[in-house]
Amino acid sequence: MSEDQPGTATMMTPAGYPRELERDATLKDGTLVHLRPIRPDDAPGLVALFDRLSQHTAYQRFFSVLKRLPPAYAKVFANVDYRQRLAIVAERETATGPELIGVGRYEPADAPGTVPVTVEVAFVVQDAWQGKGLGSILLDEVLRGAVARGAQHFRAFVLGDNYRMLGLLARRTEITGRKLEEGVVAVEFRPR
Repeated sequence: MSEDQPGTATMMTPAGYPRELERDATLKDGTLVHLRPIRPDDAPGLVALFDRLSQHTAYQRFFSVLKRLPPAYAKVFANVDYRQRLAIVAERETATGPELIGVGRYEPADAPGTVPVTVEVAFVVQDAWQGKGLGSILLDEVLRGAVARGAQHFRAFVLGDNYRMLGLLARRTEITGRKLEEGVVAVEFRPR
């Protein structure tokens, strides 16, 4: 690990942290957000983000009712290798410091230990930030990061009534397959 800015009280970045994926983005309403790869120290921020999600949004992301994101889950989600597993967080500045408002990620769908050619993607955006283009931005950034790391095929499991996510994938990707099973749509796609 290394300090972000030597001599300052900053967060430590893990070895292999892809700084090239850091950038600012402007939402449809003009709000500026910061995008960056997730870090291990984001685990508490993931729990806090989950606590701000509506029950409906949390269910659409996790397909189950969770009262709280278990800290052990948050730790797993926040610890990625930046190659086979990558997550991009969106954060906004608040009076108390940066606050996570969304996250997009990919995980390997191929055999463990191989370079993932097929990856599964997942996204969640805090309710107050939905409809502002953040989902599109996170999707584009995750796909860009995945392609740069060798991914060629993409998959998402989406609840059949999650029309926003299904619409986002239809608008921003090339759908190569769809299969509905027990209320969940398995969507296979490629970047446009």
